[in-house]
Amino acid sequence: MQASLLIALIPALAWGATGIVTTKMGGSAGQQSLGMTFGALIFGILTLVLYVIPSAGFDFAMNPRLWVVGFVSGLFWAVGTAGQFIGFKKMGVSVGNPISTGGQIVSNALMAAAVLGEWTTGKMWLFGSLAILSVVVGAILTSLPDAKTPKVENPNYDFKAGLLAMLISTLGFMMYFVLPNLLFKLGYISSAIHGAPNGNGLYYMTSVVGPQSIGQVLGAFIIVIFFLKERSIMFELPTWRNIVTGLVWAVGNVFMFVSAANPAVGQAVATTLSQMGVVVGVFGGIFILGEKKSKRQLVYAVIGSLLVVLGGIMISNLSIF
Repeated sequence: MQASLLIALIPALAWGATGIVTTKMGGSAGQQSLGMTFGALIFGILTLVLYVIPSAGFDFAMNPRLWVVGFVSGLFWAVGTAGQFIGFKKMGVSVGNPISTGGQIVSNALMAAAVLGEWTTGKMWLFGSLAILSVVVGAILTSLPDAKTPKVENPNYDFKAGLLAMLISTLGFMMYFVLPNLLFKLGYISSAIHGAPNGNGLYYMTSVVGPQSIGQVLGAFIIVIFFLKERSIMFELPTWRNIVTGLVWAVGNVFMFVSAANPAVGQAVATTLSQMGVVVGVFGGIFILGEKKSKRQLVYAVIGSLLVVLGGIMISNLSIF
């Protein structure tokens, strides 16, 4: 179990760094989203060719139902990512990251508990609810403004618009996270496929990564062209630089889905631990990207991050109840 939890923490490191990397790479929200999907596509194809087909076999890897699951999941991810990058630009990474993290932890934990049935006792629901409350309070604390601090000169700053973008992002990420296990619960994916090869779901969750990356690219193109109206700049240099962002994100993606399929971890635990990168995102935004915080805000950020981590630890240990 300890090794499984360590693997489940890899996405936290990779995804916590994503906001920092993409900010360093630069570009508009559309360029960041599109470039990131290109990196994810490269990683997805490599995963398919170098691992899935040699290990699970060509027929398993090309199963049409696996491709539907992966592709649709990728479309939802594109919505989540575009919303997140817009939110980062409107609010800053150190504020937007914990809000995004808190929303994802709450929505995915509740989805896994209520829809996937992973919380099976009254005690699990009690402590799970307390854990979610801890995460929510922590996310709020990390994003609290300080009225005594001069406003940061950010021509894109718009807290309400950023919050709306993060809400849309949360819904997109929720469906991206939960869809592979949800379609199994609904009977679209058989137990034999879902559990292959030895009940740990490794083949299933790595098989969806390739088609998922195709859905991500298509979804990003649709959003960039028709919603963000960035057709004229979508192939400029910042887009190509953000391939690096996509590669960093893709590492976390593979390990998150592997952990979610592992019965020793489960959807609620895997998605919660994957969001512990809030610590990386918050303090990386402050110390690497130079986002200004007052002493009071730094205290709030520390307390808030600890509450988010505490909530994550509680959710990851609900099985003892």
